[in-house]
Order: sequence, then C-alpha cells, then structure tokens
Amino acid sequence: MSSGTGSPIKAILYAFLANLGIALAKLAAAVYTGSGSMLAEAIHSFADTGNQVLLFIGLKSSERPPDDDHPLGYGKLSYFWSFIVALMLFSVGGLFSIYEGLHKLSAETELNQVWIGLVVLALSIVVEGFSLMGAMHEANLMRGDRPLLTWLRHTRNAEIVVVMGEDVAAIVGLVIAFCFLGMTWLTGDPVYDAMGSVCIGVVLIAVAIFLVVRLQGLLVGKSAEPDLRALIDVLIADHEQVQKVLNTITLQMGPKVMLAAKILIDEDVTVGEAVKLINDLERKLKQAFPEIGWCFIEPDNVD
Repeated sequence: MSSGTGSPIKAILYAFLANLGIALAKLAAAVYTGSGSMLAEAIHSFADTGNQVLLFIGLKSSERPPDDDHPLGYGKLSYFWSFIVALMLFSVGGLFSIYEGLHKLSAETELNQVWIGLVVLALSIVVEGFSLMGAMHEANLMRGDRPLLTWLRHTRNAEIVVVMGEDVAAIVGLVIAFCFLGMTWLTGDPVYDAMGSVCIGVVLIAVAIFLVVRLQGLLVGKSAEPDLRALIDVLIADHEQVQKVLNTITLQMGPKVMLAAKILIDEDVTVGEAVKLINDLERKLKQAFPEIGWCFIEPDNVD
C-alpha cells in the first residue's frame, strides 16, 4: 500500500520545468545544425511539456467533489488525461520522429556545427536525469518499503507512472540521439542522424504502448492495491462480532477508493447492535485507511 506522502504535483512540476528548458535548447540547436535527431528530440520535449500541463489538469479535475451526476466523484479524470498523454507521446512524439527520420533518409541534408547539438544533448541528459530523480523521490515516498517494480505493477497513481515513463523515454531518446549524432560527426554521413530519429520514434512508441496498457485497466475500473485489500479484510475480520468476511469489493476512483463488503455477524446481534457495529467498522476503516472515500458494509449469511 502506498504511503501517500509523495506528491504527483511535484513530479509533474519537475518534469515540466526540465522539458520546457530542454525543448527550447533543442529547437535552437536543431534549427542551427539541421539535425533530424535533434528536431525529433525537440518535438518530443515540447510534447512532454504539453503533457505535463495535461497531467496537471487531470490531477486538479479529479479533485472536484462528488455531485448528483457523479456520486463517486471525478477521480477517474486523472486516468483519462493520463491516457491522452500516452496517445500524445505515441503520435506527436513517436510517429513524428519516425516521419522526420525517414524524410531525412530520402533527402540530402548538410549538418552544421554538429558539436553544438552534442553539447545540448549532453546537458539535456543531465537535466532529464534530475527530473527523473525528482519523480523517483516522490515515487519512493509513495511506495514505502515495497520493491519499485512491484509498486509500479500495482500502483493506481497514474500520474507518477506517466511522468516516470516519459522521463525514462526522454533519457533513452537523448542517449540514442547523442550516439547517432556523434556517428554523424565522426563519419560526416548524415544517414546516422536520420537513423537516430527513427530509433527515437520507436522508443517513444514502445513507451506509449506500455502506458496505454497500464492505464486501460484503471479506465475500465480496477480494484484497490492488493496490500490495501488484504489489510481491509484483516481489519474487518478482527472485529469481535464478525464471524467471517464473506466478500469485499474495492474500486479505485482516482486518489480515493470505494469499498463494499459483505460480512457474517453473530446471530445474537440485534438490528440496532448491527447498525452500531457497521458504523463502527466504517469509521475504523476510514481512519485506518484515509484513501477510502466510500464505504458500504452489508450483513449477510451468503456470499
């Protein structure tokens, strides 16, 4: 279960500032050198900058309170906007990079002062590294003592997963651009630069597909994290008047969780006592797990 102390907004801010500065530097270098890899990287960084804005919009929109039309709130808006970001990464980032690379392969293009592009790429790798470190710091606060890969597989926090995915894709793309542009500088053959642009596009599309697959379950409707579900069952079962937890259903609604449970209670419990028992359980559950936004407990004798 996430510790809940990390801040997706901080991770988004780190990525926004890094991508905006890098995008402007890359664009200037791309225009001056004529490098296709550099232009692909510039478009990628501008797309990432816009993506951070979309993630922020999704995060703030998901905080709107419930109303009559949306009794469980607007939490899933964060998943919708994260999905849009993945599509942007696929189209604006990946497909454009491949198009630019193929276009450069079929055209005779002279590159100017390639070393300038290499310097910009090297600095960009450092800046993106700091952005990834910021996202990792927030993720570490959220995951607690769980292994990172396990947390990434199970976390319902879409924004931090998208930011980390973008940062990793950016660093891999920068390294590819640096290597291929370096080959162009050493050999004088611009074909390497064009090939670098194509490779960057493939990386971006692969990351975008990973994010889409990761987000589709959240959009459709996914249970709370496994650790949280297990702790919920333990807390309910520990009540002295509860004989058995027949079934629990959780649904992740953005940052909040909806919980429904069927429990078997002692036969000698009166209706009034059952009401008090359920209210007591709901209060304890929400106190122990603040991420539970809605709690519905039903006494029953069958699952």
